[in-house]
Amino acid sequence: MAAIGKRSVTFHSLRHTHASHLIASGLDVLTISRRLGHANPTITLNVYGHLIANTDDRAAQIIETALASVPKP
Repeated sequence: MAAIGKRSVTFHSLRHTHASHLIASGLDVLTISRRLGHANPTITLNVYGHLIANTDDRAAQIIETALASVPKP
């Protein structure tokens, strides 16, 4: 990598990329935490929480869809 002017790829960078892609795909934090071997999901959230964004809009859409299917009196 140095010969072509690029940084070397480390195991840590591959691990971080793996976790980042799983988060971006919407996989739940508990599963990601288990895959990374973290003792608990709090560790995962502390390290990768900044990558979890725009979830409030999705949560609102989910609950809106659920409530729309409730029969009206």
